[in-house]
Amino acid sequence: MGNFSEQSINREIERAETQMFERMADNMKTFGVSPTIGLLFGILHFKEEPMTLDELAEETGMSKTRMSQVMREMLALNIAEKEFVRGSRKEYYKIEGDYIQAFLSIFTANWKEAAMKNAQLARRLSSKLAELRAEYTEAPSEEIQERIDKLEQQLAEWAAYYKWIEQLAGFFESGDVLKYVPVEPKKKTK
Repeated sequence: MGNFSEQSINREIERAETQMFERMADNMKTFGVSPTIGLLFGILHFKEEPMTLDELAEETGMSKTRMSQVMREMLALNIAEKEFVRGSRKEYYKIEGDYIQAFLSIFTANWKEAAMKNAQLARRLSSKLAELRAEYTEAPSEEIQERIDKLEQQLAEWAAYYKWIEQLAGFFESGDVLKYVPVEPKKKTK
């Protein structure tokens, strides 16, 4: 084994895993997701077996309550799921093991939510502008008319933009994006 003992090799492997967990946590910020989600994703990915909240809390040094919150977020993003373990009353969790699918799930969940919230706001503001127009008993000043027209135009553009975001999220969610941006085949390891 050369100059390395098995113990020192294990330490180096643990350091490499820790660096990967930390990078996954950092990457999640880029996607608008809590870094703790990235940390748990990395841990569960490397463990390759379902884990309980207690085990995750012990592994991360965080509270079980925090692990529960993060797992609920991961379930909502469709990157984790509960798994039944025979003979145990505890809840076990595992993750979507495919990085591409996990990214697609996170991307689509975040963008669909943003599109929905902004479309709702656009509808409310459009209704408010319609009310303002209806309330005028006489013609509004030219300045007021221009401001209302401009705001209506901006709302229409905004609505079109978020409709496009919704369609883009659907394109990713369906997996059609992979037809245009294919994933390289996995290289086989020993």
